[in-house]
Amino acid sequence: MRMLSRTVLALFLLLLASSAIGGDFKKGWKAYSSTDYETALSEWRDLADAGNANACYGMGLLYGNGFGVDMNDDMALKYYLAAAENGHAEAQYALAIMHQNGWGVPIDEEEAIKWYLLAADQGVVGAHLALGRVNAMDFTDKFDAVEAYKWFGIAANLGDLDAKSKIEFLASRMTAEQIGEAQRRVDAWMKSHPGIADSY
Repeated sequence: MRMLSRTVLALFLLLLASSAIGGDFKKGWKAYSSTDYETALSEWRDLADAGNANACYGMGLLYGNGFGVDMNDDMALKYYLAAAENGHAEAQYALAIMHQNGWGVPIDEEEAIKWYLLAADQGVVGAHLALGRVNAMDFTDKFDAVEAYKWFGIAANLGDLDAKSKIEFLASRMTAEQIGEAQRRVDAWMKSHPGIADSY
């Protein structure tokens, strides 16, 4: 009985806190989408500072692009990281891009790949393409045609038209055995992520 009372009290306090925080992520997103960055900032700031992952992602977008605020990679990283650590797929992807390009941080391919993998696992097609490119660069020690084909193949299955030409290019330089293994990896990934495959 005490446990139930604590749970009810915790839920009540959470609802009370969220109403006291103010801000509406959807209202902020609508404003952001119509380039009303001032409203987006006012809707998201308190929510983000309270730990709302969507609002943190939104704040990362504002600071990362200089929309309605001065461009500030440190602030973008702060907010993207907060969202990414809470499982926000698009924030994970944005964080990967920042690490890959050295925006606000030293270039760190391994850190970028870590975040790309997390975003890819949630169905972010851009992350699949990025992982395909990382593995397709035949002048690096990460070159792996089978793994590159796999990531491009997943992106193609999720509707990316550009990925199909990348697969064809890779396939022209692969053995039949390599293509077969790559396709098995594509099929296995799609089978293990049915919710993602069904949403495309």
